[in-house]
Amino acid sequence: MKYMSTLMAAGAAALMATSALADPVTLRIQTHYATEHPTGKMLATWIDDVQTMSGGDITIEMFYSSSVVATTETFDAAINGIVDCDATGGAYQTGKNPAFQFVGDIMGGYDTPWQQYSWLYYGDGYEAAQELYNAQGMQLIGWAIYGQESFASSKPIAGPEDLVGWKFRSPPGMETEIFEKLGASPIVMDFTEIFTALETGIIDGADASGLANNVGLGLYDIVKHANYPGFHSMPSDHLACNKDVWDGLTDQQRRIIDTAWQKLSFQIAMANEKANTEAAAELQAKGVTLYAWSDEDRAAFRKAAQAAWDDWATRSPEAGALVESHKTYLRQLGLID
Repeated sequence: MKYMSTLMAAGAAALMATSALADPVTLRIQTHYATEHPTGKMLATWIDDVQTMSGGDITIEMFYSSSVVATTETFDAAINGIVDCDATGGAYQTGKNPAFQFVGDIMGGYDTPWQQYSWLYYGDGYEAAQELYNAQGMQLIGWAIYGQESFASSKPIAGPEDLVGWKFRSPPGMETEIFEKLGASPIVMDFTEIFTALETGIIDGADASGLANNVGLGLYDIVKHANYPGFHSMPSDHLACNKDVWDGLTDQQRRIIDTAWQKLSFQIAMANEKANTEAAAELQAKGVTLYAWSDEDRAAFRKAAQAAWDDWATRSPEAGALVESHKTYLRQLGLID
């Protein structure tokens, strides 16, 4: 009888566990990366991780190269249910709230991806950022940081003094304000215009991407100066989902997606660090000059960046809260006074 009771109890528990299982779910996600891009290939591995760990209960339908809506419209598409999640980046949403600058590209803040990740997971970053996303009906799942970007230049860029009068392609936003204060002449132009502008001398340099990506783009076939390691820009891609969709998942499903994303994000940082190191050796062998800014020069840039942060902090309460959160953590790391 005791054996039968045990069997019956086990059967009842199994029945309850089965009934508690969630229905299979399909998540539609858009990314701006192409399938053949290194990050696009790593996203495919993330999809496989999620689907495998969930035993097929979670299916990811990924739309690459912003094939559903424009990249800048992906966040709204997720809010409105056209897709379920946005795998682009928060910096595209500064028009909604200036605070998105400080979850998208802090500019001159952290030296390494690991420092920036640590703000998110070991500072109060995740909670501070989540308030911003939740106010838009979205849930931030995590970041993917590929590391510091490097310039491509036709002229030496060995320190802040070389920025004076330096004309370069810049994305719009806070970056232009920082470099203008340092005497540079940032010119906002479409990414596709960089090559002709460099070849014709319209610009002296370009802020495009990390060193290895710049090699892949062919920028150093045109110009022969670069800075490495970078110091000015370290963009964060994100995974953010419609909050109702996210809340509708089970704890297990959310944990699987979050854990797999952390694996993806850290591997992106490691893969890019390896690629940049290899690219640096390759470029030097080909006669490209690389400039590593001194601690003093990096501090000078960070000081100029802080002035821009403080200005942006006044533009919304959420921006102010995020700036203060970053500055508190940067002080703990000894990166600012």
